[in-house]
Amino acid sequence: MFDRDIWQEIFNTIKTNKLRTFLTGFSVGWAIFILVMLLASVNGMQNGFYNQFNDDATNSIFVRPGVTSKAYGGFEAGRRIQLKNEDLEYIKKSFPDDVEYISARYYANAAARYKSETGSYSVQATHPDHQAIEKTLVVAGRYVNEADVINKAKVAVIGRKVAEDLFKDEDPLGKFVELNNLPFRVIGIFTDDGDDNAERRIYAPISTYQRIYGNTNDINIIALTYNPTYDLSRALEFSDKVEALMKRRHAIDPEDQAGLYVWNYAQAFEDISSFTAVLKGIGIGVGFLILIAGIVGIGNIMVFTIKERTKEIGVRKALGARPKQIVNLVLLESVFITTLSGFVGLLFAWMILAAIGPTIQSPAFSNPSVNLSTVVTATIILIIAGVLAGWIPAMKAANVKPIVALSDK
Repeated sequence: MFDRDIWQEIFNTIKTNKLRTFLTGFSVGWAIFILVMLLASVNGMQNGFYNQFNDDATNSIFVRPGVTSKAYGGFEAGRRIQLKNEDLEYIKKSFPDDVEYISARYYANAAARYKSETGSYSVQATHPDHQAIEKTLVVAGRYVNEADVINKAKVAVIGRKVAEDLFKDEDPLGKFVELNNLPFRVIGIFTDDGDDNAERRIYAPISTYQRIYGNTNDINIIALTYNPTYDLSRALEFSDKVEALMKRRHAIDPEDQAGLYVWNYAQAFEDISSFTAVLKGIGIGVGFLILIAGIVGIGNIMVFTIKERTKEIGVRKALGARPKQIVNLVLLESVFITTLSGFVGLLFAWMILAAIGPTIQSPAFSNPSVNLSTVVTATIILIIAGVLAGWIPAMKAANVKPIVALSDK
């Protein structure tokens, strides 16, 4: 490998066949480029999917009521299910070791006013645990606490965009904002990793809004997180238990998928992982097919090279060169062309991804990139490809008989 004469021969061969070498090397470089870009695109899609769920805890389960589609337990189909405060307590008591955080949600809309500034915003009335479930980051003040819920306090935690809209440069903390003409004291400001719309939201104690809307104990959704140590199978098993429990409690047919919806993030992540794994497999398959075409091309150029150098190989063998030395020469030349071409394609792909990857941020596609393991794997593939491309021509060269080679015209 470190023999200067061997490298001189390799470079002379490449110099003699410039165009043929370039075209063949281009096919390998293009294959690696396509392979890396396809894998980066799959990662970009995966990042986009995950970012959509980034503003919630990844071990979340949401229980939503629906309308029954089947008659069951003496009730007719078409019955609207309504969740109550008691349902939340029932889940909490039924699964004391499984539930990490749990909160109800009560949705409302509010026409907000502060001095001369007005705006329309969505309100989520919740329990204190909701902060951990939603991964709400309070940047000033505090979140809703148990005392607020018990006392039915008229307090509000407003999003960053709400603060900018209504309070401008004024500090909102401690100020009173009117929500549907009722004064609420601002106790906190939050940011959200979702989008700007998530920061145009207002949180309030659930008991406060239940009292405002007729002293009801109705809730819209139950949100909870399960034990974060659970693996996928145990997480899905737990959500099935929650679904069975709530269907039994509300007299819903166990096979009725419309009466109650239990959505587990674990299932979403499993679906995303399966989808991206398929895409990644397709990308690798396409890349390898193109790479095989490059390998065949390099094998072809090596065959022609051996044919053109038949006399030279015969002289070498007549002077005592062993078959192993001939094989090493051909393989080294093949690996050199393949690896160099592949690295050019790899470098070009990396430069493009480094330049534009971080700037791509959308809900469905975000920061396409490849990790170190992909680069290492591509390098190993290049070396193996070079060996495979040169193996048959190398064997052919090693089997050349000196007497036949010297008489070749």
